Amino acid sequence: MGYIPRLKKEYNERIVKSLKEEFGYNNVMQVPRLQKIVLSRGVGDAVADKKLIDHALDELTMITGQKAVSTISKKDVAAFKLRKGMPIGAKVTLRGERMYEFLDRLVTTALPRVRDFQGIRATGFDGRGNYNLGITEQIIFPEINIDKINRINGMDVTFVTSAPTDKEAKSLLAELGLPFKKK
Repeated sequence: MGYIPRLKKEYNERIVKSLKEEFGYNNVMQVPRLQKIVLSRGVGDAVADKKLIDHALDELTMITGQKAVSTISKKDVAAFKLRKGMPIGAKVTLRGERMYEFLDRLVTTALPRVRDFQGIRATGFDGRGNYNLGITEQIIFPEINIDKINRINGMDVTFVTSAPTDKEAKSLLAELGLPFKKK
């Protein structure tokens, strides 16, 4: 066969059974699963300096191992000197093997590098089973060389699950290893 990421194997072997027992699903297909992870970064100063978009694209590509795309503005905003169609951010959507690999690196390597890390907040759920996490510094990822960055920026990470409720999604993400804060 081929290489199977550690978290994917763990999901199939252990997490499905655990969630099936916890929520009383009748069918394995009812068990929620992680569908995609989206990393996005807004670059507001890109209106004045176009090279900032290229730096953001390069950093997201290094972090994820998948080519990032630039996001463009949808409308004109005169106060920000923003025109419709100008590049204003960068994003990457991860699915499948790369998604599980990124999640594994995020949980085991990147999050422990955050200063004074106590866990992530459980308030980032949207009511439909998706979770949003804000990362304040891109230098927590070991792929980023701190000497080669021009400025420290944050990014948003969105975990899209097939769970119908936040409780089921939180249970899934906790089983996958996300370290939620204890109350």
